[in-house]
Amino acid sequence: MRDIKQDQSDKHVTKMEMANRLFFRLYQCANMLHKTGSRAVEAEGLTTQQWAVLGALSRDTAQAGVSIGELARYLMVSRQNLAGLISRMERDGHLSVSSDARDRRSRIVTMTRSGRHVWQIQAQPKIRAYYQAILADFSITDTAHALHYMIKILENMKRLDAEQLNGQDPAE
Repeated sequence: MRDIKQDQSDKHVTKMEMANRLFFRLYQCANMLHKTGSRAVEAEGLTTQQWAVLGALSRDTAQAGVSIGELARYLMVSRQNLAGLISRMERDGHLSVSSDARDRRSRIVTMTRSGRHVWQIQAQPKIRAYYQAILADFSITDTAHALHYMIKILENMKRLDAEQLNGQDPAE
């Protein structure tokens, strides 16, 4: 009869091996998304990061603009990483940055008419075609399950991030 502790140890090793494979695949997917996604919208002068910014600013709740801090939190990037990206997009005429009337220290980012045209007319058809190509052999159920598990992973990562920022040991 197998020892219960040995059985639990074997399961733990198997889970850690699978976790390593899963997170390596996530890393590969992120890199391929950047590579192939940027190719999909390069004719519009966009990268996947710019695609994400325009997508975030196209939401109904962002029509009046959002602060750089709020945009950074939504995209889960640092303000520093976002600053250079916003500067380039402002230079290209896709975004407008202005001081917040309520808080002069805060800057508000809005999509310009040109940015909206690039997003809605030029990029959207290519983005939809990209999604169709990548998810061609996924059923609606497959897509829903993948989304469910990605959200679950993201929520756990956000929890871990908050714990780390608060100085807590996530192993406790």
